[in-house]
Amino acid sequence: MAQVWKCAGLRWSSEGPVLVWDGGRRSALPWGKRVGFAVPEGSVRTCVGARGHACPVRAVVPGRSTGARCEECARLDRAHSVAADTIADDPRPYRVYLAWFGPGMVKVGITAVERGSARLLEQGAVCFSWLGTGPLMAARRAEELLRAALQVPDRIPYAAKRAVRSALPESEAERAAEVRELHARAVALAGWPESLHPEPCEVTDHVGAFGLIGAPSAVGDVVELVPGGGVSGALVSAAGPDLHLAVAGRGVVVLDTRLMTGWELVPSAAPDAEGLTGLTFPLREFAQEQESLF
Repeated sequence: MAQVWKCAGLRWSSEGPVLVWDGGRRSALPWGKRVGFAVPEGSVRTCVGARGHACPVRAVVPGRSTGARCEECARLDRAHSVAADTIADDPRPYRVYLAWFGPGMVKVGITAVERGSARLLEQGAVCFSWLGTGPLMAARRAEELLRAALQVPDRIPYAAKRAVRSALPESEAERAAEVRELHARAVALAGWPESLHPEPCEVTDHVGAFGLIGAPSAVGDVVELVPGGGVSGALVSAAGPDLHLAVAGRGVVVLDTRLMTGWELVPSAAPDAEGLTGLTFPLREFAQEQESLF
């Protein structure tokens, strides 16, 4: 009987993307590594719980959910999130940032200083710059100021980020231009919180870290994992929670690793062994997805 694994998500280290499994085991993901797994027949996807605690009812969750939490666990997880605006007395210093995901896609956000740039890698930010550093409430005021005065969103739909990733400007200067322009406008705003120290515009580019330089364009993304289905392919690039896999007979497909959590997984055979296909999960082609987004 094949060993069963439960994925705890994708993390970013200084060496690149790493898959984390329940129990603490980690799988480094260098470019070219084969990623292959299947969902056993008869399996169901169960809630991953909240804040390190298991779901008390082991609720079944939908295959297309990127959170893999039932309604109650999702509420508990959200209630203890900085983004939920329910924590006002966090003494840690925070940074406000501007993140760029593609032409016309810049967002403002906040992250704890101790996390460094991990939050930006996790979001799939193509490039970013810090905007200011200070107490949490000052960082939140700055975030709200940019939303109100400059119409800068604090969220961008992930499908939109993914859809433009294969058509990014080739020049690093071009990719940084919108961040630089918006940074200058932001620090000049009246009403900037006094306790928030403005940071100079120093744009960090993640195209190299994500392996996107020279990487082939993806043809589509996995919609959901299903019992009896599987995927096997070579890792060509990664961004945020996404793995870009070269799948035999299909081209490059995007696998959002958030769809893996909550499932029991087993290793799969290589796609060219015994005539097996490299992808039997549902796939959505990007041409159709872009039409619905834009």
